[in-house]
Amino acid sequence: MKTRYTFGGDEHIYVEMDEEMSLDAFFKSLSMSTEVRKANISGVTEICPANASFQVKFNPDVIHPDDMMKKLKELEHLAENAEKRLETRIVEIPVYYQDPWTHETVMRFRERHQDPSGTDLEYAASINGFDSVEAFIEAHHSQPWFVSMVGFVSGLPFLYQLVEKEKQLQVPKYLSPRTDTPKLTVGYGGCFSCIYSVRGAGGYQMFGITPMPIFDPEQKVSYLSDFMVFFKPGDIVKWNPIDRAEYDRIVNEVAAGTYVPKIANVSFDLNEFNEDIPKSNAKLMEALHGA
Repeated sequence: MKTRYTFGGDEHIYVEMDEEMSLDAFFKSLSMSTEVRKANISGVTEICPANASFQVKFNPDVIHPDDMMKKLKELEHLAENAEKRLETRIVEIPVYYQDPWTHETVMRFRERHQDPSGTDLEYAASINGFDSVEAFIEAHHSQPWFVSMVGFVSGLPFLYQLVEKEKQLQVPKYLSPRTDTPKLTVGYGGCFSCIYSVRGAGGYQMFGITPMPIFDPEQKVSYLSDFMVFFKPGDIVKWNPIDRAEYDRIVNEVAAGTYVPKIANVSFDLNEFNEDIPKSNAKLMEALHGA
């Protein structure tokens, strides 16, 4: 991987580990942004990690942009030699696939889609070589996902599936963005799944909806009382398909303040994952089932 450094005006430096998203690029980006934070460089005001890159904001009145660039490049070797192991958590996220709310929105915006004659799920199943929507849904939820970035809108996670590269699901975004997407829609664009944390415009394919809030600026949701955003980079997600009755039950529990997300603390080792992906994923899901 060839790291690319570029200035963003006179207050930002963008560091790209690779043009292609991969767990190796993510780990290097995470390690390097951690080293920048540990270096406590005078003038740095913010460090923003992304899928395979990060951006540093700094005060040019405190440190010259050229000096900031030099210090960042000096830290790269520390990231290359960092341990590729992460203490994190795996979270079960309930998903009501083929729900009525995203379906209504799907049909309302067919003129913006590659295949106006079908649904987003039918299109996704077809271009990925599945015989049915049900088979595609199973491929979507059967293996865990890695949260590589949180952002774009507040609290929105980008999730990268933990499978062999040849098994990666890929679905393009809409030809032109929608002006509406239901809150908590589970979407898909490129090789990333996501959860729309708020209602608004969007271009990802819509597969379902979760009853579990992931962003609450008022912090009234019980499990978001300490921090308004649920996800952070490095989290691991396992989708759990549910029906309408289960969806309604969870919605009521969230409103009553009694819903508790299913979470287990885990260690994720990139080398172990690359050596045996099925075994690594089974270990992760075993930890979740035992929680």
